[in-house]
Amino acid sequence: MDFSYSFAGLAVGFIVGVTGVGGGSLMTPILVLGFGITPVVAVGTDLLYAAVTKTGGGAVHARQRTVDWTIAGLLAAGSVPSALAATLLLRHLESIGRDVTALINTTLGVALVLTALVLLGHEWIKRRGERTTFEARAPRGRTRAFATVTVGVVLGALVTISSVGAGALGAAALLFLYRDLSAVRIAGTDIVHAVPLTAVAGLGHATLGHVDVPLLSSLLIGSLPGIYFGSRLAAGVPDRVLRPALAAVLILVGGRLVW
Repeated sequence: MDFSYSFAGLAVGFIVGVTGVGGGSLMTPILVLGFGITPVVAVGTDLLYAAVTKTGGGAVHARQRTVDWTIAGLLAAGSVPSALAATLLLRHLESIGRDVTALINTTLGVALVLTALVLLGHEWIKRRGERTTFEARAPRGRTRAFATVTVGVVLGALVTISSVGAGALGAAALLFLYRDLSAVRIAGTDIVHAVPLTAVAGLGHATLGHVDVPLLSSLLIGSLPGIYFGSRLAAGVPDRVLRPALAAVLILVGGRLVW
């Protein structure tokens, strides 16, 4: 048990509680750049870490009935098979002796920059989503369902390879596609969808030997109280300050991983 990892989990959990941004955007870069954990182990461990932490959040949203199960199911219909396919791709690359570190670093860096852009453009995305032409009725409803599954496919591959994307990017896509969905239902649906996605992707990495169980335990010891206290203080921290600051950090880290 290494309590420096627990402290990192505490810090990330606190930030997630305050901002609502997914832990993968912060935890994986910290493990790779701060602690020197290999990218494959950082991603695999972070995915199971996310599955555990998001299960608690998803249960709360389910009890509060702030989950659209149809939309979550459509996302999962695309993301879970995509996560399995991405796992098989990683397995194949490793079986032929390819180093997947460069692939993971590049994908992680791009995902972090995209997440940062979503944070900066949150209000614009929200306004754009309110003007979307998608409607709930068929035949456009079928088009929207297909688009939702397609978003799931992209998220499944991105999350499996980088551990980033299930939170901010998933919520941004829902803002575009579902103008009639309230902010709390978007958050609840996004979190519930992330549970099977991160679990499947994390277990896939575990079969490849990419999960460090003691590291996972240390992170959870710190993150669970961090999320609790961060959530309690969230209302007192101005969003207009947090989002740009966090976005700037993600852009710097993402650029460092890509270049």
